[in-house]
Amino acid sequence: MSDIKIFTALDFADAQSALAFASKVSPQECGLKVGKELFTAAGPALVEQLVNAGFKVFLDLKFHDIPVTVAKALTAAASLGVYMFNVHCLGGKVMLETAAEAVAKLSHRPLLIGVTVLTSMDEAQLRGVGVNDSVEHEVLRLATLAKDCGLNGVVCSAKEATMLRQHLGANFLKVTPGIRPQGSDLGDQKRVLTPIQALQAGADYLVIGRPITKAPDPLAALRAINAQIATQV
Repeated sequence: MSDIKIFTALDFADAQSALAFASKVSPQECGLKVGKELFTAAGPALVEQLVNAGFKVFLDLKFHDIPVTVAKALTAAASLGVYMFNVHCLGGKVMLETAAEAVAKLSHRPLLIGVTVLTSMDEAQLRGVGVNDSVEHEVLRLATLAKDCGLNGVVCSAKEATMLRQHLGANFLKVTPGIRPQGSDLGDQKRVLTPIQALQAGADYLVIGRPITKAPDPLAALRAINAQIATQV
């Protein structure tokens, strides 16, 4: 389990579909990511089922609220047994420090990951909310804040992973979505990297969805990607 690099995104609308998929893969081969849609539909019970089945779970809810509310939400999420969860760095220094302090007090301490700039935002959208820096500069600024506040890492693109490794060091974790294995359908993704390219860029964990969840044999697809990764790590 400690060697797992892939978190498969459970982009399903209900618990039944998510559990049916989980039964086709192995907790020795991947972790699972539960996002807002699935969590809203299925709730904490699904997360506990996945954890009890042996999976590392990345709870991707991007908590962003007043500090005490975020701290309490993280404490509740940790009680489900999740491996990793995230907060939005735009919550600011006090919120991030309070979040890190809350996690540090827990007997079970999930990895605490920050979200910097959503991948759907470009520089025009940043200007619309009063940020006049480039996307890259804003990502670095918020990631630096996250590290200074005691977070374990950030969600970032593979391009940003290289920059963040250079500025913040190899031990600051980088969780990278938008990964497509060689030869995969790109779907609605415009800028993608293969798993090997992402790891070479400095990513620590890869979030991969449709190339695994939509594969005729999800476990075979997962094992093929892991076999590629094994040549690099």
